[in-house]
Amino acid sequence: MSRESVNTRVASLPQRATPDELVDALNLVFGKQTYGRAVHAKGVVLEGRFLPSAAAASLSTAAHFQHAVRVTVRFSNFAGIPTVSDTDALANPRGLAVKFHLPDGSDMDLVTHSFNGFPAASADEFRQLLIALGTSGPGVATPTPAERYLAAHPIAQAFLASQQPPPVSYATLSYYGVNSFKFTNAQSGVTCGRYRIEPPGGNQFLSAGEIAQAAPNYLTEEMRQRVAHAPVRFNVRVQIPEPGDTIDDPSMAWPDQRKTIGIGVLEITAVVPDSEATERALLFLPAALPAGIEPADSMLQARSAAYLVSYARRHP
Repeated sequence: MSRESVNTRVASLPQRATPDELVDALNLVFGKQTYGRAVHAKGVVLEGRFLPSAAAASLSTAAHFQHAVRVTVRFSNFAGIPTVSDTDALANPRGLAVKFHLPDGSDMDLVTHSFNGFPAASADEFRQLLIALGTSGPGVATPTPAERYLAAHPIAQAFLASQQPPPVSYATLSYYGVNSFKFTNAQSGVTCGRYRIEPPGGNQFLSAGEIAQAAPNYLTEEMRQRVAHAPVRFNVRVQIPEPGDTIDDPSMAWPDQRKTIGIGVLEITAVVPDSEATERALLFLPAALPAGIEPADSMLQARSAAYLVSYARRHP
């Protein structure tokens, strides 16, 4: 994708905090990135397929809800630091991005992470959090900007304080699509929902002793070995809200008791031959959606626009 086409697509996406301002705020926290992503900089890319369930077609007319499609997936650590250790606290939450390759040659991207919720209700609020964190280094008088911000924003404070221990594998975590979508079926019925991607065996984490012995890059190496022996599978579900649940605020997680619809299985079969080059070239745009799926949360547009900026900066 050329820089001109990236800039054109950025301009077409509405937001309040500009995409450049969001990426600048991420750089303030993690340092300026000129080769990798501004966030989730360390990862590994694999390939496989998505196999929709019979229930998927009743939810949406989207092509991958009707037929099996190829997928490219990227697992990642949170920080915008390419060398972050897999056991570092900054590696949480883990990310899973899925690019569905649709029959007409287009793609649909789903971006999820391993925490059920988001630390901010809007892109503007997320930028304020990042600035507070980025201006609260050593030597800053207390209360620091981060302390003041978190005291006034308990959801952000809970997000930072509630992270999980390092997982046994990227394959032993649940991942949450914190933004909401509108799904339209062939009868024009509309259902709102959020994605969940769940390992059949449940979540599994390292013990304290295992964490102490884990290598800095153990997650990528473990995944290489795992898929070499057998496909990695996840159950993909859509969680359905009830009256009173907030649709357009990703910081408000819906209760686990809400109904879910199993829409298929994500089957991951191999690490791509040149993962590093492939992941640098990959661009995920969660607001670019096929017929049958629409955004129900304005943060999707803001996220896509920021990803375009990050992509342009690492491909000058």
